[in-house]
Amino acid sequence: MDQNFKIIEGTDKINPDEVVRLLRMTYWAKNRSKELIEEAMRHSSCYGVYLGNEQKLVGFARVISDYATTYYLCDVVIDPAYQRHGLGTALVSYIVQWPTFKGLRGFLITRDAHALYRKFGFEVVNDRVMVKPPTR
Repeated sequence: MDQNFKIIEGTDKINPDEVVRLLRMTYWAKNRSKELIEEAMRHSSCYGVYLGNEQKLVGFARVISDYATTYYLCDVVIDPAYQRHGLGTALVSYIVQWPTFKGLRGFLITRDAHALYRKFGFEVVNDRVMVKPPTR
């Protein structure tokens, strides 16, 4: 696997059709309409993962925040063909270290990726909700 990847930030730089393709592969968003996905993207900070010089989006995440105290990390997905190569870890690391969110309390909901998020200080509150305490 080519580990040459780039993470980009900005809804305007990410093709919504590719996000729809990725989210259709998930248990939590497989039935969301394209219109709903595009609306959610417009109201979020969005991040995409691209491999090498490929134009294909292989990872995506969005963040909803008040930019002062709290952010909600959601829709984190890596194309199954590219999983287990550190791309999810790289994407989450990029986001939690982003100056806008660094130091804020983070929330997320997952049923099966607790080990990934624990690496970044998220703690399980119940079987799905995880919280990362603020670090200011």
